[in-house]
Amino acid sequence: MSESKAAVQSHSEEQQAGHEEPVALAVSADDFSALEERIVRAVNLVKRARAAHAAAEERAAQAEVRLREQAPLVEQLQQEVNALRAERDQVRQRVERLLAQLDALEL
Repeated sequence: MSESKAAVQSHSEEQQAGHEEPVALAVSADDFSALEERIVRAVNLVKRARAAHAAAEERAAQAEVRLREQAPLVEQLQQEVNALRAERDQVRQRVERLLAQLDALEL
């Protein structure tokens, strides 16, 4: 028998021997319970995170709707403020002219 065939046969015998002996993982009940508890906590954490994310998305969507609804009002108020500022400047100029005329009379 050649060396390569002997190696294959030897390897095959090792595999068969390995299959005959079951591999037992020794996990204590406490270790398994602790693992189970950690998994349950992780699942609950993910659920809470998803719920918080969904709630945040809902609040953001509502805020966008309110923003779109109030945009025309904001524009109108900005126009009113600009008009009032212009009116204030006109009144200031008129008052300054009147004061200048009063000063001229006092000379």
